[in-house]
Amino acid sequence: MGKLALVTGATSGIGKAFAERLAGLGYDLILVGRREERLTAFVAAHPGAAVRTVAVDLSTDEGIDAVARVGAAEEITMLVNNAGVAHYMPLADLPADKARELAHVKVVAPTMLTRAVVGGMQARGEGAIINVAGMIAFSGPAPGSVMPRRAVYAGGLAFAVAMSQTLSAELEGTGVRVQVLCPGVVATEFHERQGMDLSAVRRMSADDVVTASLRGLELGEVVVAPGVEDAGLLDAVFAAELAAFGGQSPELASRYRAG
Repeated sequence: MGKLALVTGATSGIGKAFAERLAGLGYDLILVGRREERLTAFVAAHPGAAVRTVAVDLSTDEGIDAVARVGAAEEITMLVNNAGVAHYMPLADLPADKARELAHVKVVAPTMLTRAVVGGMQARGEGAIINVAGMIAFSGPAPGSVMPRRAVYAGGLAFAVAMSQTLSAELEGTGVRVQVLCPGVVATEFHERQGMDLSAVRRMSADDVVTASLRGLELGEVVVAPGVEDAGLLDAVFAAELAAFGGQSPELASRYRAG
């Protein structure tokens, strides 16, 4: 049986770059996006590839459920949870509908789509799940002077990191690989839709991000940071997290006791 990839957010940027690369590697594709005309254009531009499209909005329960049903019914070889929305603004300024949209796209959708495919992958003894996050996932400790503030967006990406790491441990020995992909600033339409002009900022290409992701799978990396040359920095972050986790005690820490 051939290889089948399901890619969300496939109409532009990193998602489209994944679709292009995987088509070239011989994958059959199920592409998910909001803009049906772009999905149709991709199919027309790849007459030699087996491409199916699902035009839905992953900010809604109905859209998520529709894609989850597809994922559960098919023998998915690779799932790329790439769909995203920006909504860079402080929580107090974030409209309720945008907060809900962001939580659905970056937390609920990856959770439910992963849940839909992971059982089949385990049963077949192979598969790969790639959750596209970003380096903003590590920006939480930044001081208030660092702008723009984006608590929900950063929290959604941090969720992807923690879920991917934990899921990777759950699936150890099953043949199913899990990766969280954390690029920095990438040359896509993403920031333009937020009204941000980054034309003067050096940005990584979406194609390079995909190259890092696929090579990271070969290397067995769970957290892939395409622009971080010193991988020891990431190792240090995760070692510190485990040290804090292991340093807990049932006794109240002395700094919280009355002086």
